[in-house]
Amino acid sequence: MLVISNPSADQPGGALSVLPVAQDPLKRALDIVVAGGALLFFAPLLALVAILIKLESRGPVLFRQARGGLNGQAFTIFKFRSMRVQENGDKVVQAKRDDDRITTLGRILRKTSIDELPQLLNVLKGDMSIVGPRPHALAHDDQYGPLIANYHLRFRARPGLTGLAQIKGLRGGTSAVEAMAARVDADNDYIDDWSIWSDVRILALTLPHLLLAENAY
Repeated sequence: MLVISNPSADQPGGALSVLPVAQDPLKRALDIVVAGGALLFFAPLLALVAILIKLESRGPVLFRQARGGLNGQAFTIFKFRSMRVQENGDKVVQAKRDDDRITTLGRILRKTSIDELPQLLNVLKGDMSIVGPRPHALAHDDQYGPLIANYHLRFRARPGLTGLAQIKGLRGGTSAVEAMAARVDADNDYIDDWSIWSDVRILALTLPHLLLAENAY
């Protein structure tokens, strides 16, 4: 099944144009300031969560997984480990409601998005931005890329901790191609209409959407 979510989009295979969202120095400066300040502010919480993860179950504190980034280049994302298993291969099963792979602490971390805080390190490294399309596992890029005509256009920006799709409620696991296509459309709308003020707006709206989200698990 092919979902044409944007019939005017260029087809995969050509070089992606470099847009301001991917190279604006003010956006990069904002990323560094926000990520650095957030790491300092959340340092006690990060240390506490790391200790609790080690006490609850065996395994590493951080979960590492290859994901698609700017221009489709793979990078290693950091998250607090919230599951008993580590999936980073050709097949990655998305988390679902009442997933028995998720630890007790992990449910809290995922519900509050605290598990995402280590990605502030990815932002400082330059792999990610504070605002941008959420990065998907490479297995999911391979799965949905051929099915959604404009999927590849989301790689025109660095992936983000939060984004337009997230404040529209298009977050969490999904197995429906149509739902993923809606998320991709939001990602590409963000890239095409990007400005510093849109980043500020999305940041301001992220917290209330996190508190009200029903599909985070």
